[in-house]
Parts: sequence; structure tokens; C-alpha cells
Amino acid sequence: MAVYFVLNLYDNIYEPRLDVRGFFENKNEKKMTKIAIQGVHGCFHEQAARLFYGNQIEVCECLSFEDLFLSLEQQKANGAVMAIENTVAGGLLPNYSLLHKYGCPIKGEVFLRIQQNLMALPGQRIEDIREVHSHYMAIAQTREFFKQYPHIRLVESEDTAKSAADIAIRGLKHTGAIASGLAAELFGLEVLQASIETHKQNYTRFLILDEHIDVPEKDRDKSSICFTLPHKKGSLSQVLSIFTYYDLNLTKIQSLPIPGREWQYFFYVDLKFEDYGHYREAINAVKPLLENITVMGEYKSYC
Repeated sequence: MAVYFVLNLYDNIYEPRLDVRGFFENKNEKKMTKIAIQGVHGCFHEQAARLFYGNQIEVCECLSFEDLFLSLEQQKANGAVMAIENTVAGGLLPNYSLLHKYGCPIKGEVFLRIQQNLMALPGQRIEDIREVHSHYMAIAQTREFFKQYPHIRLVESEDTAKSAADIAIRGLKHTGAIASGLAAELFGLEVLQASIETHKQNYTRFLILDEHIDVPEKDRDKSSICFTLPHKKGSLSQVLSIFTYYDLNLTKIQSLPIPGREWQYFFYVDLKFEDYGHYREAINAVKPLLENITVMGEYKSYC
């Protein structure tokens, strides 16, 4: 597979221990959409970005999720793809706070099955592998698989895709990585065993943060909102009853404490609807019951 953008894997992200410039060839001179991702080239965030935008994108690698928002704020990227929840690990709570803090509009979503793969330099067998490197979460998701290979030592690293890159660039034999199929493809590694995760129904939901996307009103069938309530009995129940009355489906509700206000919370809610007009009526109906409300995005659902 040809890769049509330049990789700057460690620039401004990790210590420049390795020089990977030139590892990929830039064959396309036209300007491409630059999308911010948390992680490095070949990670699951990039896989989700390609799923939504297509392969002709340039990724802006960010060390943290806050860096992702800053890249948008500083116009280093045109859009961003950010994980928000996982079917095994649950919601990424700090990311809800970042959404509220930076106010980036949500313009879409992507659901990606997280398939963990064991990979190494071509020509090796699992029996040849002495160490396997990956992010702690990937290791946690695959420990059951490695019980049948007690000779392999599992080593935590800062990123799944970076672990794959290290092997390719350094030519590390007897060393494996747990990473995405995209990472194996980009770095020329051989997948020794695909889909080694314990829970096969492991999906991550990613949000598309891109103010350049205009979602026509007729296509909108999902909304993400954030609101706060008066600190009194039954206030949340009243709001939920109104959503039910207007035939809205709550697909997610997440509460987070409001700093400085004891036992009071931000409520982050995802709503699905069939009639946009009914949805807007519901929002107007609940406003008098709320201290404040922010519509973080109205977009097309894909689940």
C-alpha cells in the first residue's frame, strides 16, 4: 500500500530518539485535509479518521487529548477525531470535560472495532518472540492470549503504533508489538496472529470535531448536549420525562462534578430522534427547567 503523506512521527511529540523522516514517501503534492488525532501514525485514531474522511488525509499527531483541541484552536488542523467511549472500558471522562471547555462542534461519529494484532518483522514466528511491547490498555485486553506463551515478556509502552514503528525502524528481531492492522501495513510488519483481544465485541466511538462540515438539517438525527440543573428534588426526572414525551431516545447520559459546586453536576446526554422539529421543541421545553444548556453538536448517527 502506498502512503501519500509525510510522516513526522516524533516531531514535537516524543524525544527525537529516532529519525523517521523519509520513512514514507510523499507522492501527492496537492493540499490534503489535516486531521488531528491523539497518538501517532498508524494508531486506532488514524484508522477512525480514515474511516470517516477517507485515505487522502494528513494526520496531525497529538501527545494528549488537550493537545488535540489546541491544534484546532491554533488552526494547525482542519478537524479532529477523538475517542469518547468504549464498549469495554466505558466513557473517557476527561474528554467530556474537554468538549465543554473548548466548545468544538461535534459534526459526526465513527464506530470502530478495536482489533488487536500481534506483529513483528517478517519471517519470524511467535516462538521466536521474546518480548511484546504495547500500550498498557492493549496489553490488558490481550493477556489471555499470551497465557499460552509464557516465554514472552509483556512490556508497557506509550503507544501501540509507536511500538510497531520502533520495531520497523530499529529492525528489532525477537520483539513483537500489539497494534492495529493499519500499523502493520504502514510499517511493513507481519501479523503473526490477528484479533488477539479477549473481548471480540470491543468497539470505540469516536467524535468528529470539524467546524468546516455542514450537516444539512434533514440529515440530523442525533444530538449531544450538556446541561446543569437546579439543585432540587426531581429536576433530572422532569427533564427526562420531557425527552420521553417528545419521543427522543437517550443513548448516553454521563454526569461529571462541577468544580467548586458540591454535589452538583454537568450532564452530558446523547439524544436520537426521527423528527428534527420534535427534537427542537423538546430542547425549548426543557430550557426553563435548566440552569443552562449547551448543544455541542447535531449530526448524522451511524449506529
